[in-house]
Amino acid sequence: MTSPAPEPAYRIDVVEAARLIDEHMPTYGSHLVPLEDAEGCILRQTVTAEREQPPYDRVTMDGIAIDSAALAQGLREFKLTGNQAAGEAAMRLPTTGACIEIMTGAVLPIGADTVIPVERIKLKADRVILEAGYKATPGQFVHTRGSDHAKGLPLLEPGVRIRAPEMAILTVAGSATVEVAEWPKLAVISTGDELVELGQPLETYQIRSSNDRAIQAAFRARGCHDCIRVHLPDEPQRLLQSIGDLHEQMDVLILSGGVSMGKYDYVPGVLEKLGVQLVFHKVLQRPGLPMWFGVSQMGKPVFALPGNPVSTLVCAVRYALPALLKGMATRGKSSEYVVLGDAVTFKPDLTWFLPVKLVGDVGKPARALPRPTNTSGDFISLGDSSGFVELPRGQDRYEAGLNVPFYRW
Repeated sequence: MTSPAPEPAYRIDVVEAARLIDEHMPTYGSHLVPLEDAEGCILRQTVTAEREQPPYDRVTMDGIAIDSAALAQGLREFKLTGNQAAGEAAMRLPTTGACIEIMTGAVLPIGADTVIPVERIKLKADRVILEAGYKATPGQFVHTRGSDHAKGLPLLEPGVRIRAPEMAILTVAGSATVEVAEWPKLAVISTGDELVELGQPLETYQIRSSNDRAIQAAFRARGCHDCIRVHLPDEPQRLLQSIGDLHEQMDVLILSGGVSMGKYDYVPGVLEKLGVQLVFHKVLQRPGLPMWFGVSQMGKPVFALPGNPVSTLVCAVRYALPALLKGMATRGKSSEYVVLGDAVTFKPDLTWFLPVKLVGDVGKPARALPRPTNTSGDFISLGDSSGFVELPRGQDRYEAGLNVPFYRW
């Protein structure tokens, strides 16, 4: 006998909303891709070292390779017996008093243990003379074999995003194919009779449909490319049919608009008819108070976001994006922390998602300069922002220097 579904929550705190979403999110699968297609993906395997690194004593400076024992004997002049470039097998130093001209990245010649930079030597025929007064340290400019890591050592763990450094590590590890998280299929659905697509004529009482493109861009920037956009009018039967069809085809639905208390806010009722179980409706936050979240009978999450542009984008970045990344076993926290650059005041007893612009000097924490919008419909102002900070409820003044969570667009 199945237990009854828990009662939905209303007007809850931001922390509780995030917790409830995490509780109801499924875990998404993985697949193998060629390494060249793995950029930006989430790794889902442990990557180990194919061999020790560096795999040989590697020269880090153009110059000559010598045996430091000659230096200990007071030798300042060496006989040049060869030239060795990167990519060539190691030559052998014939005697303690000999040297081999060597290039950066080359294997250290057998019998040598020290490199003298080319700037510190003078060449006369087949003789090399050290600069007067120059003192070399035995072992200098040699990247010792195995000093970075041993063979078989774990180099990357599941959950990391594959950026430029990870691509280099995967290549050195010999990973021609990589197991990565598979993004769920997303449908971003904007609702409203006032919305008009690009290329279509606008009446004075209409606006361009931008929310769906903004949400899609946020997901694409994180590596999700299986994300479609759909616009639906404020017609209950059309909404019911189309949202039902999209639910069958896709893994996650993200809706924008129609979730408040107005006469034409049909979305909650339509989702109820489709069997989507409401988890919560309304969060004590600004912008985005009317946010709605539920899970269908097939276990698919449905995010229904307020229609004002700033509200929509803030809710998508604060809730939907982190939840999906967690379902893909992404490591690390969804937010970073920055320092509030200027003091601000906010009277309502709500969590405030304040747009900010990051500035800062090298080596210092990033400072978040407030860039408040005129209203939650003033999305043009977001063009001068880097993301938003989360200022908690329970106070009405936030001092400069406060350490606060930051979410990038």
